[in-house]
Amino acid sequence: MLSGVGTKESWRKEVHRPATSTHKWWAKRLGTVFRGIITSAATPEGADAVGAYGSSLDLAGTVVLDPFSGSGVTGVEALKLGAKAVCFDINPVATLVQRQAVQPWDIGSLEAAYKEVEAACRSEVDRLHRTEDGKTVLYYFWVATLRCPECSEEVRLFDSPVFSRNAYPKRVPKAQIVCPECLSIKESRYDFVTEMCANGHVMTQRGAVRGQSATCGNGHSFKILGALDGTLPGYEMYAKMVANPDGSKGYEAITDWDRELYDECVDALAELPQSAVLPRGRLAPGNNTDQALKWNFREWRDFFNARQLVSLSLIATAIRDLTGPAPEREALCALFSGTLEFNNLFTSFKGEGTGAVRHMFSHHVFKPERTPLEAHPWGTSQSSGAFSTLFKSRLRRAHEYKTNPADLVERGTGIERISGVSKPVGASIADSWESFVSAEGQAAYVATRNSAQMDLPDGSVDLIVTDPPYMDNVHYAELADFFHAWLQHMRPYTGYSEATTTRRSGEVQNADPVEFGRALEAVWTESARVLKPGGLLAFTFHQARISGWVQVVESLRRSGWVVTAVQPVKGEMATSVVKAGAREPSNLDSVVVCRRAVDGAANPHASVDEALATATRELTDLRDARVDVGAGDVRSVVRGALLAYFASAGAELDESVATRVDSLATERIETLLGSGAEVP
Repeated sequence: MLSGVGTKESWRKEVHRPATSTHKWWAKRLGTVFRGIITSAATPEGADAVGAYGSSLDLAGTVVLDPFSGSGVTGVEALKLGAKAVCFDINPVATLVQRQAVQPWDIGSLEAAYKEVEAACRSEVDRLHRTEDGKTVLYYFWVATLRCPECSEEVRLFDSPVFSRNAYPKRVPKAQIVCPECLSIKESRYDFVTEMCANGHVMTQRGAVRGQSATCGNGHSFKILGALDGTLPGYEMYAKMVANPDGSKGYEAITDWDRELYDECVDALAELPQSAVLPRGRLAPGNNTDQALKWNFREWRDFFNARQLVSLSLIATAIRDLTGPAPEREALCALFSGTLEFNNLFTSFKGEGTGAVRHMFSHHVFKPERTPLEAHPWGTSQSSGAFSTLFKSRLRRAHEYKTNPADLVERGTGIERISGVSKPVGASIADSWESFVSAEGQAAYVATRNSAQMDLPDGSVDLIVTDPPYMDNVHYAELADFFHAWLQHMRPYTGYSEATTTRRSGEVQNADPVEFGRALEAVWTESARVLKPGGLLAFTFHQARISGWVQVVESLRRSGWVVTAVQPVKGEMATSVVKAGAREPSNLDSVVVCRRAVDGAANPHASVDEALATATRELTDLRDARVDVGAGDVRSVVRGALLAYFASAGAELDESVATRVDSLATERIETLLGSGAEVP
């Protein structure tokens, strides 16, 4: 049932769970699944957990802790069920997102604050995004440039002259193409063979770039990164999309007037007062920052062109200087920060027939764009990813949801989106345990802290539900620093971090499995201390490397936990860019259920065969219910179940055990998915 409702939610999380979608956070889990975890944990053995999920359950008096709170999914679901929530995360950007998820806004005050910001800056932002005849420019198209190392000819880094086409090109073949030589534009087809531009240049589908190399007009080929020679690439405008008076959109070439307007922005940037909000700080080396550093992006302000910096600074400064109610000002700070994701040099054009802006985190790294898209940051009703449009789609939608939450519930006729089974979300935010326990009504303790050092008393928490970070791949702090470079000077709320980076000692993320396990163990140990006797810990997990699973299970054992169940359930949307590029794409997470050894907990399996049979049955049930189950899912679930059994049996989780577990997982892939399954 949870995989069924989770699948529906996964396609439009921002629609079904908008309270946790006001700002970007990575690996955001499904609210339906976490509602299911909480209700199942609170349902007596033998009772109807499925019925409890779809009912008006009241967990008044229950304290639910999430030590890796991320976007606040656990906190929102706990509050909707009447419980109190403790939401800790080591990253201050995550804390800002959580606060928006759980605290109420006065919609009148929020609208008034928005209008005050609009009055302070919109006219100037609009002026910087217009044509000579007064039309609004929705998007400017840019191309990166560099000099050929051999002959110094400037090379425009197009991989194709086609810069705009429909999302379904075979259905709508019309496309816009640009001449790489003179930058004139014309309408053509996405699959054209040859075209001649207005200045007589012959164009083919091929641009200067192939993979990591480029070729200049004189035939010299070279590596792009080498040709940069320690400097940033140049950028040149070549086209713009404008809003016509009749409501249609049109493409136009760049004129001298456009270039002069941009030069004006360069001068305006230099003249901004010292008090203006601008991104500050430098990138540090890291798994998710190294790609940008290789392209010589050294400072966070390098991620924006001059017009973006001026426009965004005007908006950010107006928000910072608001004097109205704190929660509403804070919400606009978060909204501005979210707008940054769509307004920088790392975004690109998705094409016609879809949201125009491909945001910068579609690959979970800072991937430089050779043909970036510059959007109008305030935006119009025709814009994508703009401050004004996100105000409607994020803040207003989140407010409506928190006021009247809706849940996906399976009925006899299918999955329905219904209201009335959850309590409204509008918690008072506490900044200490003492204020939290003394608060009347709905309350949430939300704080930026290392959960290996919690200020909670022993035995104070009824239930722990969480989603720990990946061991590797996505390093949240490295990515969150992009937002923090602006937020630290906007001061969203009292106590927001003033440090130059969100990276912290104690982060539970490390490519070294041993270090990952040690950091995770510290949090599990502290979690065991604050949990009431007889309580449980449940978390979702998926890891492509077996070393990650080994460290999770070992860290639990060392900190006094026993894994009592590993249950597969629907995870993130399977078609995400990151997942689609994986060797074994995953669709499922594992819900790992743990109880404390001091409470007498024991793994339910008497043998490895029994543990394997349970994992097989659970995966088979999902497959038979038409939930997508792939090779990566089978491997991950079987690994977790078998490693949990071996740990409970006292076995050392060494290389021989890991090899045996992987061998059994491979056999199970072939059994469940057939001989056609891709098995490495």
